[in-house]
Amino acid sequence: MVELFRFADTVQSVSVEVKCREPLLLGENRYYAAEIVVESGFVSGRVGLRVSLDDLEEWERCLEALQTEERTEWPAGGRSAWVEVVPDDPVEVTVHDSPSTQIAVRVPIDVGSEWLQENRLRLAGVRAAVTAFS
Repeated sequence: MVELFRFADTVQSVSVEVKCREPLLLGENRYYAAEIVVESGFVSGRVGLRVSLDDLEEWERCLEALQTEERTEWPAGGRSAWVEVVPDDPVEVTVHDSPSTQIAVRVPIDVGSEWLQENRLRLAGVRAAVTAFS
């Protein structure tokens, strides 16, 4: 598993872990198994999703939006669980387990000053890992 992104402080975190091997082939698209992981003293859990190469491109656009302090949602399409990120102080990450249970968990996170750069590096790591196993 490789982390696509991680929002964390000393108490809680939200991340997405991607299994970069053995994609599911649907037509011409490859989907990689992934999980949104929430960890805190109050609630911890995992919810599965599938990530495509288009989703990686979309996450890059989300990072650009977050840099300009715009709220963002990822992945689009309503086909699986998704996250909403509000670049406030603290950053608010809401994990939506939709459409299966329709449960949502909002986690306020005091991210460090380098969180955008760190998440760009994680994205590059996932891209490299998927390419290595293609």
